Amino acid sequence: MNRRQQGVTLIELVMTIVILSVAIAGVVGAFALLSGRSADPLNQTRAIALAQLYADEILSKAYDDQTPPGGVPRREGCSVGTEEADRAIYDDVDDYNGITSQPPANAEGDSLADEGYAGFTVSVSVRCAGSEVSLPAPDAKRVDLTVADPSGNQYRFTVYRANF
Repeated sequence: MNRRQQGVTLIELVMTIVILSVAIAGVVGAFALLSGRSADPLNQTRAIALAQLYADEILSKAYDDQTPPGGVPRREGCSVGTEEADRAIYDDVDDYNGITSQPPANAEGDSLADEGYAGFTVSVSVRCAGSEVSLPAPDAKRVDLTVADPSGNQYRFTVYRANF
């Protein structure tokens, strides 16, 4: 009787299972690594939007507490000091110096946590820095914004407010 065997041997079956399990473990490991980083681009985008929100608000304020409406006549000198205690009544760039918001808030003081910014922190510092932008030292202020996302990454942004 000359019958041909059909199918696979036990050794071939075990080898196939081992090879497939090693391949699957590698693919699952790669996906696990990628899924852990999938929030980074979203957090970066949110950090940029948050910094833009704060920068727009700060730059819309007067250069100094003594600057008249419209900026004329121009106030001479540069000083940095927080005069107002409540963000809702901030009227010049100095007032933002040293604030830390967690969770971040809009200009009216309403929390942005429900809008996807829970876990974010925004810190602001202001200093005189006219010489950094080719102006006389008292003619510009540097505003440094630091945004920290929920995973601990920090993003730094800098804007300048000129005395004009």
